[in-house]
This record gives sequence, C-alpha cells and structure tokens, in this order.
Amino acid sequence: MTSISPSLGLVLGSVVIVALVVSLWIVSWVKRHALRLGLIDMPNERKVHTSPIPRGGGLGIWLGVLSVFTLGTLALALASYSPTMVPESIPENVRQMVPGLWSKLSSIWLLLAGGSVVAILGLMDDRYGLDWRVRIAVEFAVAAVIVYGLKLQLTAYIDLPWLTPILSVIWIVMLINSFNMLDNMDALSAGVAAIIAGMLALMLLTTTEPAQREPQLFVGVMALALLGGLLGFLKHNWPPASIFMGDSGSYFVGYWIAVTTLLSTYSGSSGQAPHAVFAPLCLLAIPIYDTLSVIAIRLREGRSPFQADKKHFSHRLVELGMTKRQAVGTIYLATLTCSLGALLLPRTDWIGAGLVLLIVLAMLGLIALLESLTSKKSSS
Repeated sequence: MTSISPSLGLVLGSVVIVALVVSLWIVSWVKRHALRLGLIDMPNERKVHTSPIPRGGGLGIWLGVLSVFTLGTLALALASYSPTMVPESIPENVRQMVPGLWSKLSSIWLLLAGGSVVAILGLMDDRYGLDWRVRIAVEFAVAAVIVYGLKLQLTAYIDLPWLTPILSVIWIVMLINSFNMLDNMDALSAGVAAIIAGMLALMLLTTTEPAQREPQLFVGVMALALLGGLLGFLKHNWPPASIFMGDSGSYFVGYWIAVTTLLSTYSGSSGQAPHAVFAPLCLLAIPIYDTLSVIAIRLREGRSPFQADKKHFSHRLVELGMTKRQAVGTIYLATLTCSLGALLLPRTDWIGAGLVLLIVLAMLGLIALLESLTSKKSSS
C-alpha cells in the first residue's frame, strides 16, 4: 500500500476544498434564481416530493470540478514557464508530473469539454424537456468523441481491438443514465456517487500504477474533485432537500465517474492481478443493478425503458415499509459494502478476489430477496 506524504495530502485536500466551496456558492446562487431561470421541479404522480423545489444544483458539481482543473491549468502554466515560482512545499513526485501533464493538457480539456456538453444537455432537459432520443444521441456522440479521440480502452482482456472502444462508449452512456435514474430521492444519487468517488480515489491513491510505481495522482484528483463538488451540493440536498441536482448534475456525475474508471490503471494491467479489473463493477454494482432492474420491470410491463416511473430500488424499499431516509441509508450501506471489495481486489490473489466477488453477489442476492418480498406484498 502506498503512503501519502503530508504535503501531498495537503494538495489533495485542497482539491476537495476548492470544488466544495465553488459548488456551495453555485448551488446557493441557483437556488436564489431558480424561478427566474425556469429551474423549478413541480410535483407529480411519479415523484416523491409534494411541493415545487428548485433544480439545477448539478451546475455546482460541474463547475466545482471545472474550477479545480482551471486552477490546475494555471498552476501548470506557472510551473512550466516559471519553475522557480513553484512553492518548495509541492511534493517532488507532483513536480515530476508537470511536463507530462502539460503535454496532455489538450486531452484533459477534451474530457472537461465532454463533461460540459452532457451537463449543458442535462440543463436544457431540466429547462425545456428533451426527447429521450435526442438525449441518447448526444450522449453516444460525446462518448464516441472521448473514447476514439483519446483512445480510451475498457480493460477487459478481450482480444478484439474493435470491440473494446464500443464497450467503452456503452460504459459511459450506461453510467450517465444510471446516475440519472438513481436521482429519485433526496441525497440518493449524490450520496451514492460521493461514496463511489471517495472509495475510487482511495483505491487509486493507495495502489501504485505498475509501470511508474507511483500512485495514480491525476485520476485520483479527478475523483477527489468530484467528491468535493458532491459534498458541496449535498449540503443543500440533504433531506429535506432545498434543491435537486437535476439532469445537469446526474449526467455530469455519471460521465465523470465513467471516464475516471476508464482512465484508471488497475494493478492487473501488467499481469500481476488481472482480477483487479473487476473493481469498477464492485464500485458501481448498486447503480448498475438499479438501472438494469428498472429497465427489466418496464420492458416486462410493456413500457419504454426510458419512461420515468416509481419502480426504482429506492421506491421498492419504501414499498417494503421503509421511510425514504431508511431506503437511502440502506442503499448507502449496500454501495459501501460493494465498494470495500474494490479496495481489496488489487491487493489479493485469485482466491481472495473470488471471495470479494462472492460478497458482492451475496449483497445483490440479498437485494433480490428484498425485491421478491416487495412483489409478494404488492400481490397480497
């Protein structure tokens, strides 16, 4: 396990704080101007709130992340053109990353541009309501540009070079919609995303990348920036929520987690522990389960998988008799349990990896058991 020096910890902590402060400020601004901006979520039969509530809080998450990388870009420019002005407190391993990051600045901002497009797409959907076909088309277009433009590859050990980019595109689009579907109760989608972002950052920063034998600082910073933005938003979204993230937030969160997992190098990439590639599936087991189960229910009932309803995992827990807060807390615990398995995968052998995957499957089996109780209760 890699240790983090106090100076590096200070830099990483600053990433979270910058994103958090910017997110708090932007979300507060959106709340004050939501009516004028037309960002009001009205209650209806498929929603759990009973009074109009502002939405668009996801702008704070997006701009919180954007602010971190804007300041980072300025710092890189300073370090590249005036190295003597860089504070001595900056860790040496961070200094050594400057030339590489500067050469990849266009790629970094392409990632941010993709996130900005999906955030603006979500904002337009919040404001005007877009046809699902338009949303999906834009999501696939953005994902394709990012995957093929940056040559992102889903690590799957599939000896078909043409297939992995297609799977990567599908991965991005699936997670965009997974976190959008999960955004159906106060603090649910943002809280689950915060747990995943925090655990992903912990895994990346405490596991060395095989080639450089250094922690994966850049992708760790990506996860921490998202964590800060989410924490700032959660201050306003904690039950009872005073603002919703809206599609602008859920689209961006899903996109950012997807590209972060694609950019991550798992310790199995050089052959020592190939089972570590299952880490993203452990981290994202609950959002993926929610998405697939909702789609299955809608198709079974002869409806479009894109037709909004109250059939999500959280809703089904409420049908069992839980309060909304209890349902959200249950999903938090399930997400944390599965995410802890992701931390173990790079550090164990095949037997340990098998046990981790069995724990995750047992958690999903427990959820399925709860689902069957829901069905019996509804039919009785």
